[in-house]
Amino acid sequence: MAQGREREDTIYATGQSLAVRWVQGFPKQNVHFVNDNTFCYPCGNYIIFINIETKKKTVLQCISGIVGVVATNVPCEVVAFSDRKLKPVIHIYNFPALTRKTKLKGDVLLDYTLLAFSYCGTYLASYSSLPEFELALWNWESNVILCKKLQPDMDVSQMSFNPMNWCQLCLSSPTTVNVWTIERNNQEHYFKPKTVKLPLEDGSFLSETDETFPQSLPKDPIYGPVLPVSAIAGLVGEEAENFRPKDDTYPFLHPTMHCWTPTSDLYVGCEEGLLLMIDGETLKVTVLNKAEETPPLDERNLITPITLVYQKEGVFASGIDGFIYSFIIKESSYKIQDFLEIEGSVQYLVFSPNYKMLLIQTDKGSVYIYTFGEEPTLDQILDACDGKFQAMDLVSPGTEHFVTLTQLGEVCIWWIEDSTCVSKINLNTPTTVLACSPSSLSAAVGTVGGSVHFISVQDAEFPHVFHKAFLSESSVQHLVYDQRGMFLFVGTLEGKVFVMNARPSSSFEIIGFTEVGKDILQISTVSLLGSEIVEVLVLSPVPETGRSRLEIFSLPQALVQGLIPSATFADERGRLNDELIHKYLYEVEHTLYSAVLDFQSNQIHGFCDQVPYICSYFIPEEGHSGVQILKPYKKVQSRQYGHGTLYLSSHGLWLASIAKCGILCIRDVFTLETFARCRSNSHQGHGIQSVRISMDGRNILVNGRDDGTLVYLKWKHFEGPLACGILEHCGRLLLYLGNIMEEENDHLRTPSKVSLDVGPECEDTASKKPSIDSSQEELVSTDDMKEISWIQQKSQEAIKKEVNLFSKKRKEIKSGIKALAATVLNMMEENEKADNIAKLDQEEFGLDLEELERLHEESEEEVAKMKKDIEMHNLAKGYLAELIKEECWKSMAVKGRALKCFHIPYVVENFPMKLRTDEEQKELERVLQQKKIEAECLKVRKEIIEVQSAVNLIKKHHEEEDEEEEENKTEKKTNLPNYLLGSLSADFGVDTSLLSSQLQLHTREEKINQIILLKDIIYKVKTVFNREFDLAYKQKEFEIARVKERNVRIQEIILDLELEENVWQPEFEDSEKPERTLVVEDEEIRVHKHVNPWLRAKVQLRATREMELRLQAQSTDTRHRALKDMMGGVLEVKREDILRMTIPQPPFMAKPDAMWTEEEKKQFKDYEKKVKELNEEREKYRKSLEAEMKKLQNSIHESTQNFDELLKRLFERRVMAEMVVNQEELKINNLVFSLLLDEELCSRELFLNNYLARKQVEKCQTSEAIQKAKENLDLYKEHYDNLLAEDKVLDRSFKKEFSDIHSHQVEILYKLFKRRPRIHKQKTHSETIIIVPFGERPGPGKSNKDNSAQLMKAMDELDSVSNMPEGLDLSVWEHFCIIRRTKMENEQKVKQKAAGLMEMTSFLRKRVEEDESVQQEIEKVYRELILLQEEKVRFQLNLTIQILLKQGQIELDNFQLILDYPDAILINKTIIEDLNSVIRTQGQKKVASMMESKEVHKGIFQIEWEHKKMEMEMEDLNQKAWDIQMLFFSRDRQKYLNEPNYDSLINLQIGIMEQTIAVLDKTHKKNVENCKKILKKLGKFSNQKDVANYTLSCNLREELVSISERKDICNAMGSRLTCEKIAKERYENMMQQQKLMHISKQQAEQISILQAEVERLRMKTFPALAQM
Repeated sequence: MAQGREREDTIYATGQSLAVRWVQGFPKQNVHFVNDNTFCYPCGNYIIFINIETKKKTVLQCISGIVGVVATNVPCEVVAFSDRKLKPVIHIYNFPALTRKTKLKGDVLLDYTLLAFSYCGTYLASYSSLPEFELALWNWESNVILCKKLQPDMDVSQMSFNPMNWCQLCLSSPTTVNVWTIERNNQEHYFKPKTVKLPLEDGSFLSETDETFPQSLPKDPIYGPVLPVSAIAGLVGEEAENFRPKDDTYPFLHPTMHCWTPTSDLYVGCEEGLLLMIDGETLKVTVLNKAEETPPLDERNLITPITLVYQKEGVFASGIDGFIYSFIIKESSYKIQDFLEIEGSVQYLVFSPNYKMLLIQTDKGSVYIYTFGEEPTLDQILDACDGKFQAMDLVSPGTEHFVTLTQLGEVCIWWIEDSTCVSKINLNTPTTVLACSPSSLSAAVGTVGGSVHFISVQDAEFPHVFHKAFLSESSVQHLVYDQRGMFLFVGTLEGKVFVMNARPSSSFEIIGFTEVGKDILQISTVSLLGSEIVEVLVLSPVPETGRSRLEIFSLPQALVQGLIPSATFADERGRLNDELIHKYLYEVEHTLYSAVLDFQSNQIHGFCDQVPYICSYFIPEEGHSGVQILKPYKKVQSRQYGHGTLYLSSHGLWLASIAKCGILCIRDVFTLETFARCRSNSHQGHGIQSVRISMDGRNILVNGRDDGTLVYLKWKHFEGPLACGILEHCGRLLLYLGNIMEEENDHLRTPSKVSLDVGPECEDTASKKPSIDSSQEELVSTDDMKEISWIQQKSQEAIKKEVNLFSKKRKEIKSGIKALAATVLNMMEENEKADNIAKLDQEEFGLDLEELERLHEESEEEVAKMKKDIEMHNLAKGYLAELIKEECWKSMAVKGRALKCFHIPYVVENFPMKLRTDEEQKELERVLQQKKIEAECLKVRKEIIEVQSAVNLIKKHHEEEDEEEEENKTEKKTNLPNYLLGSLSADFGVDTSLLSSQLQLHTREEKINQIILLKDIIYKVKTVFNREFDLAYKQKEFEIARVKERNVRIQEIILDLELEENVWQPEFEDSEKPERTLVVEDEEIRVHKHVNPWLRAKVQLRATREMELRLQAQSTDTRHRALKDMMGGVLEVKREDILRMTIPQPPFMAKPDAMWTEEEKKQFKDYEKKVKELNEEREKYRKSLEAEMKKLQNSIHESTQNFDELLKRLFERRVMAEMVVNQEELKINNLVFSLLLDEELCSRELFLNNYLARKQVEKCQTSEAIQKAKENLDLYKEHYDNLLAEDKVLDRSFKKEFSDIHSHQVEILYKLFKRRPRIHKQKTHSETIIIVPFGERPGPGKSNKDNSAQLMKAMDELDSVSNMPEGLDLSVWEHFCIIRRTKMENEQKVKQKAAGLMEMTSFLRKRVEEDESVQQEIEKVYRELILLQEEKVRFQLNLTIQILLKQGQIELDNFQLILDYPDAILINKTIIEDLNSVIRTQGQKKVASMMESKEVHKGIFQIEWEHKKMEMEMEDLNQKAWDIQMLFFSRDRQKYLNEPNYDSLINLQIGIMEQTIAVLDKTHKKNVENCKKILKKLGKFSNQKDVANYTLSCNLREELVSISERKDICNAMGSRLTCEKIAKERYENMMQQQKLMHISKQQAEQISILQAEVERLRMKTFPALAQM
């Protein structure tokens, strides 16, 4: 195969003896045709060319990095590609020579994303994304950039030239389609872009209006001009031209692919399933309609065409369903037909240049060729693998086949000579590694699931899975055969290395495993001819210490030969004995990424991880225990960067190193010097993943890590000492392996089932059926449906052996457990029958203490988690509440609250207010100071004017008086009336003198100052009302307090009268006291507070002590008890107790009336008299109480009604204040609207000025372009005129040149001079015209060259001697031919110049048109600016004022409010004021007469009122005299007044009471003694119960001792249960005692309440005399 590379970019030219033979990979980008039979595609850092007919591959390598984008030019047969590096370069190579023609270097920093050749000419378009977004046009032959242009933030997905016109270029992205036109002026080129206006998602078109200069905006005569949206948004830059609000945006179609047509139109496919046709000249978009008669495509619907390619009468399109559809387009509709079905999703379609073949590329990378003809054929050129190459290896001996593996489990066998795929087999499982056996034609594949599949490759065309071994559930990471193919070492992810017999004859017996460090990096083996052991080295990292661990062990050859049974090297669980395999541990002080064991087994070669060095380490000969540290004795720079891996050749003298840089180095193992080096992959694809060297060293296969390439390297010169050693060793090794391979391959021929390898011992143990009981069967039973790994089977077999060994002991333990379970079940049944108090929980019967502890820990963890979640939730809620409280409550200087009436549903709310900020205060002070300064300036100006006009002192005096009057007038004028002020703020006492008149607010500063003053007025109005509200609030607090005070007396009266009336008690509601909502009361909490047991006990103990102290204090108060028992707790009966007083009946009334004596009858009459008097007193006192209660209720009702009237007036005040606030806010809103409109006008004006400046700059540019084009045109025209003049001179001077010959011959020569040869146009084949829709597309340069060549060829025919006239001299003929040829060449130059002149003229005409359009735009902007300034002046003069009108002043005929008053005028207020003054004087006279008559009536009313007042005072005095006469004067009061020794009498009574108390105390002590005796009896009874409980506990212990099995297993559990039971009983006793104490506490509280009631009654009846 041919191969090309860059000559000058070769870095390692000296000593490089490796060359790339072929590269295998599949396309990830679009493929491109180079000629009619060859296509190419990039793969890693290579470009692969494939001949469709011969399927021969050619490779072009890019040394500087991965190949970026690729483009091809079929007419010139060149390929262009970019490299991916900083400041990338575009390389252009010709085909098939693969020599570089040129290198294009631009200003792009990161990467080129698109390349496209023009179909004719030498033009190349390139596009780069971030950060430039630059489109450039190159002349790739001359290596110059013709023109370029930046397109910020435009991510282009496809770029293509118009096949019929190289001056048109289409760029499409997922959102836009742009058509770029290339204009040429002599040698200068320019880009002119045009954007296609796409339809909406539903296919309809949006009627867009000009947002920059709108023509149809509505006019608003009241609120000012209506401006565009951009001016309202405040945009003044370029973004204002295309600005649209979010509500005005619509979703457009999303283009996916496009293709050109022969008519220079565009077909565009969209994500929404629509097909568009765009006119190439006008860019008009037509949505093609799908024909209705199209039958359904088997329920398939083409939603998104992935790719489009033009064909005659329509296009080919492909979707994600694997079908290729043919769109037959007629006018504005199309039909869909199925064309072809492909396996997989079609990603790209492209026709060959001769349109005889259609190339189909799938998403996986497969390539199909569909050949058109009478019998169309579909050939598969590339059959891509399912995923990238995960691993590869050479089939022993590595000279014919190699095997590859993908991530999804696809195994492919290839010819090593030409990389042709021989066969495939899919394992249908994720795979990791692959290794081929040196001793048999088999390959081992490791999977993610931990299995190893053995594939027979003896028949390369029909490989099959020969055997499967499921080692463990850990993923297989390494598969390594030793050099002689005896052992297979399998490294897993969990750090186990399994050792297997690599011979198929042994059914790949698993010998055992050894444990090493996790994350194994590499396994290296040494198995030399003639040696009896195999040395193994395992490298793993130690991340804790930053070191690397090396573990070396050896296996004897006798294990494979069967001389030593494998069971002797491994234990029952399959673990190899470290002593038998001679396992040693070593560590390196730095980290290694790779390490291999030298064939001499005395040193190790390692590739350092952090530094670019390859080190060698000596292995100590003597054995050791533990870990030994190795230090390097040799260090060599690898000259490679990134992670690297080392490999040894088959003879052990070559050390190959690969790294992330993509360079393969082969070194001498002794000196570590590099003798071969090759860059096979790129560092941008993360370098090389693995390398394989054949046994003879001739073939080297390299696998890329991320670029998906396989590179086959061969030696350029393989001879001399380099080849002798490895060829000699290869011969000996093949001789040794020859017989072994024949025997093992015979075993591969025999059919074998793909099954799990369990080893011979496992089979023996599986065949045996040991007799075990049911419990053993439960322990070893496995699920037959689930596949079990070898290591698990080994573990189960070991468990079975342990079960058989300890079966008797297990039976004894299980019988004991059963007996114990039966006992526990009995106890649980007894527990169910017990009382609820004595019943135990189910968890307490659990014998598994660990499980109980685990459940307890889980519950605690769950509780802790819930607590944490609740705490975080409460914290979030608390934080939110604090924010709300801070914003809505704490920040308010005046809190918002309401005030309600007592009897009517009136609610008045105050104005919540915040404090003014410092900025607001400073701004207000500034405005006030400015207003004061303005007023002083106005005053001073008037004084100056008046002083100048003064003539004398008298006039001055008069002027001063007039000045004072005028000042008063000005003050009056400043205090504008409400109807001109626009609000009623003056009614609240707010000073409005500083406000400007609404008719004088013209400037922006005046409006802002007016807004600040209006806000201050609102603040003052709210403050005034809040003061009134606070007074009313305090009044309500006072009224409620007074009502509460009166209600106390009313409640006493109701109790005395024993009425069932409810007392009305007013309270504040939450809206009146909002701060109560921020405080949580105890009654609002519905959840009981959790109290710890110790805290509850402490509270109860404290309450008990307080109760004892209270009882003790009450027992010592004998005097109080005596007074309570004898006299009801009082010494004198009060008047209030009359209603409860009763006169005791005489004892004789129990006898019949006939048995009464005379004395008894007299006593009965006295008794009746006393009862009658008592009833009369009761009735009088009841009536007085009822009158008093009614009077109190009336006073309460009157006071509350007065407050309601006050609150009604406050409500009216609130309505008025809110009205004033709304009026002022309306004025503020009008001013803000005017300011906003002013800003919009300024924004619009600024935008128009900026737009005008941009257009003026553009006008300068167009003028310069026109001037430059004219100069170029004049210069070009001058050259053209010179050529034309030369041509005429040649024509005129012809006869002079031949003046020496005969005139007849001159005439003949002149005719021949005027004769021109006929150029025969090459006729295209009819097939080409029919098949190729675009026809032949030669470029202008190429067509000129072809025409010149044909012309010169025809001239050679005319210049032949045969065409010479007769009789003419040969020298004359030759001179004539030279002159004619000069004339023809001059004519060709004139034609070329004429074509260029026409092109330049067209260019100048376009520039002139552009200049005229720009000039029109400038004039349009000027007109818009004039209109805008007029609108601005009109807006500033036409002010919006607010006039306050009373109801009834304006009456309308209908209820429609008319805002336009064309016939209304605004007159001067002096006229109205004069009329009002006349009316006011007349009204004042009438009011004065009415006031006089009112005063007379008022005097009469006042005299009548004074008379009534005196009568009422007289009645009050008479009532007081009557009350004094009827005052009750008791005997006790008389005794107090009449008795001289009243104190001694009181002392006597006190002594009698003390004696009575002593008697009661004695009686109480007797009762206490009786109680103590009862308590002593109860104590004896409790002791008896304790003895009974103790007896029961002793019996329980004796029963527990009798249970021997329970004592053996749960010795501690029994005592614990008993203790817990005793503790529970004690706890229940304590709870009962606490309950009794609680009851006693309640009784004590009731007693104390009763005592307090008795004391109150005693004090109520205690005798007292009121002071008169």
